[in-house]
Amino acid sequence: MRAVQIVELTGPDGALREVDIREPEASHMLTPGSGVVVDVHAAGVSFPEVLQTRGEYQVKPDLPFVPGSEVGGVVRSAPEGAEVREGDRVAAFCILGGFAETVVAPEWLCFPLADGLDFAQGAGLILNYHTAYFALRLRGRLTDRETVLVHGAAGGVGTATIQIAKGLGARTIAVVSSDQKEAVAREAGADEVVRSDGPWKDQAKELSGGGVDLVIDPVGGDRFTDSLRSLRESGRCVVVGFTGGSIPEVRVNRLLLGNLEIIGAGWGAYVMNKVGVEREIGAEVARLVDQGYVKPIVGARFPLERAAEALRLIDSRGATGKVVLEIQRS
Repeated sequence: MRAVQIVELTGPDGALREVDIREPEASHMLTPGSGVVVDVHAAGVSFPEVLQTRGEYQVKPDLPFVPGSEVGGVVRSAPEGAEVREGDRVAAFCILGGFAETVVAPEWLCFPLADGLDFAQGAGLILNYHTAYFALRLRGRLTDRETVLVHGAAGGVGTATIQIAKGLGARTIAVVSSDQKEAVAREAGADEVVRSDGPWKDQAKELSGGGVDLVIDPVGGDRFTDSLRSLRESGRCVVVGFTGGSIPEVRVNRLLLGNLEIIGAGWGAYVMNKVGVEREIGAEVARLVDQGYVKPIVGARFPLERAAEALRLIDSRGATGKVVLEIQRS
């Protein structure tokens, strides 16, 4: 089968090579001896793959390896008792191996793909939307009528967070950097949009009547202190990632004086040994799909052989929505 491997740790420009390799066996690292084999129609491209090309991600497989954590495709085979079966359209989280024509995923990380979503949307469903639900509800304790400030609101996690928050009855304020990204955030359903190069902290406090209840931050960097300043008393700031490139440090007296919380939300690390929790998250996201709140926004689409270009787009922070590789079997 065709695949793209990371063969050296030199960044998106030089790390990738298109190869012809053997198809995987029906076994997965998380479920040895069994797994769901999926013929891939679309593979999601995310910031972790950018980090993997430099050896900077926490998952560091031996070289060479096929990156790609999530796909949309069709089940070729599934173990007995699985909730999906041969011929089903699915969104699957495979952890590694997604940049290929065929992957294997654990049964509990394969979800039926709703008829209203295409394969590219399926490739953007699990990592971003399960992270968003986990960050908002399980970690951030979001309730209806609260206000959520969303950084990186035009990206994959950002658009997912807006849609999930709306489905949970919250009001959303999106932080973006351009007219194009504002349009994407509004398409996702943002109630208000502010600019990252303007007085967004003060605008967010004014729009929320004194401070937001919850901040979802996948960006990090210099804006983190102002995120804390944008919170109301007893507000919560949920850390999802650091796509801005730097990890902020916090003066904890700010937490004391404002009775604030900073909360980590590492979806993958949390659910990998909690199958029941992940099934519950999957069921809730599926409910929001059925209710029309969740509809992944797909941005740039690339063929498999242009995977490096897709990663460069993310690395340059030029991506909006979910970036995908559309894969056609040779």
